[in-house]
Amino acid sequence: MDGWRWRERLGSFFSNRWLVFVAAMWLQTFAGIGYLFGSISPVIKSSLGYNQRQVARLGVAKDLGDSVGFLAGSLCEVLPPWAALLLGALQNFVGYGWVWLVVTGRAPTLPLWAMCILIFVGTNGETYFNTVALVSCVQNFPKSRGPVVGILKGFAGLGGAILTQIYAMIHSPDHASLIFMVAVGPAMVVIALMFIVRPVGGHRQVQPTDGRSFSFIYSVCLLLAAYLMGVMLVEDLVDLNRTVITIFTIILFILLLIPIAIPVSLSFCLEPTALEEETLLPEPQKQEPDTLRQDSSELIFSELEDEKPKEVDLLPASERKKRIAQLQVKLFQAAAEGAVRVKRRRGPHRGEDFTLTQALIKADFWLIFFSLLLGSGSGLTVIDNLGQMSQSLGYDNTHMFVSMISIWNFLGRIGGGYFSEVIVREHAYPRPIAMAVAQLIMAVGHFFFAMGWPGAMHIGTLLIGLGYGAHWAIVPAAASELFGLKKFGTLYNFLTLANPAGSLVFSGVIASSIYDNEAEKQAHQRHHQQQDWGSVFSVMFGVDEPLKCEGAICFFLTSIIMSGLCIIAFILSLILVYRTKIVYAHLYGKTSSARLI
Repeated sequence: MDGWRWRERLGSFFSNRWLVFVAAMWLQTFAGIGYLFGSISPVIKSSLGYNQRQVARLGVAKDLGDSVGFLAGSLCEVLPPWAALLLGALQNFVGYGWVWLVVTGRAPTLPLWAMCILIFVGTNGETYFNTVALVSCVQNFPKSRGPVVGILKGFAGLGGAILTQIYAMIHSPDHASLIFMVAVGPAMVVIALMFIVRPVGGHRQVQPTDGRSFSFIYSVCLLLAAYLMGVMLVEDLVDLNRTVITIFTIILFILLLIPIAIPVSLSFCLEPTALEEETLLPEPQKQEPDTLRQDSSELIFSELEDEKPKEVDLLPASERKKRIAQLQVKLFQAAAEGAVRVKRRRGPHRGEDFTLTQALIKADFWLIFFSLLLGSGSGLTVIDNLGQMSQSLGYDNTHMFVSMISIWNFLGRIGGGYFSEVIVREHAYPRPIAMAVAQLIMAVGHFFFAMGWPGAMHIGTLLIGLGYGAHWAIVPAAASELFGLKKFGTLYNFLTLANPAGSLVFSGVIASSIYDNEAEKQAHQRHHQQQDWGSVFSVMFGVDEPLKCEGAICFFLTSIIMSGLCIIAFILSLILVYRTKIVYAHLYGKTSSARLI
């Protein structure tokens, strides 16, 4: 009997949605390879003799690979999750593995366009990891989308800091070994977890233990971020020996393993009756009267959007709900008496399941897209150029700022998911208002970068990391609320195109052109200064060094432009908030049945 019960508990452990969630967190932790580009780009630049414009093109290729997930979204609908993850791991290994071979001279040097393809292929593996993790966990936790998306995307953003710490433990004198680690590390983790991360049935109702479990995860997240920040500062200020760094890294792995306690306790520590109720309780049965009432409500809700006066949206929340309820009653009565013919639109309404084609004709979808393009695109420009930005201001340790922005990015995603969930749950207010706040914070961060004041790199990194990270917790959750879960993978991967589109213009054109222009000016000034004998020597002996810009002027104009773009994104988000007030009131208002969630 004991053996049978043990097998039963072991089976419930492997089908526990919290095990899937924890495994997805680990998967995302080692899938955030794109955030290490700021650390590996100086190695590629020096090894292959690239200028900043060429490095920026590699950065755009990286952003395209990280965001063009149409293939991943489509394949995830037809392939089992493990097959999609295996395909992504293969792409990651081949792409970055080949880049490592080229940089170390083990393979022939390739033209720039070929290097862009390799970076694209390697980073594109992330889209498979992201899609499988997000779709699986959002389906397993449909009533906790904000926290789930925020935590998963947060761990993806933390990947840069974790891999940097592992690299510090290895302490290889060959800086190109970081590229090798990017090629091999994530692929190994994905292969180890690919049969665990998947949608599981029967666990989609809210459980009494969910609140405690999410609180525990949040506590671990904050502890992990504080620990990484402390370790990073100690390593920057004190010259530590290799043994201490190894101990720090082992503690980091222990912190990452702590969340496994949740599925273990749920599966092995609960009483048998509680365990059965927790794991075997079927999903609530849909009753026919409720279904009929829901269909009628949807039709009346559709009619409400057409019939309600515009000034109703400007009323206080309580008065607005009262007026809408009165109008609803009148429409029900009129429809029953035949006085009003309730229109049945061909397409879905906001809050229902959309296909990509149906979503593309909605103004709300494009407001999300362009707001994300301006906000996250400007943040990605900072992430991709962080190495050059810190060098231009006289900092030698560029890895420190890459780790810092990873940590703030992580906290931004965790906080964005948490606070946006509070906004919709407790106030029934549109989730995009949290995105507007994040974009305002980013505008201030870009301004600090432009000024180049003492400490501006630290403050700017903090603000940009928090704001950029919040986007990737808020946007997926908002998209699933407004456009449904059925085609969520495809819709999410289309929205992520905003990232490379913004990076292509902001980093590949604006930032790199301004940087190279300022670098050329400084090179000419050094050339004409006869007292600078180092310059004369390099001209006489034909020493051709890559263009390098120094001072706050290098990124001043770029940062001012980025700040202005964030203000525009803030305005677009406020427009989206105004347009979706009635939708969120219907989805999350106390008088509604909250039918979507």
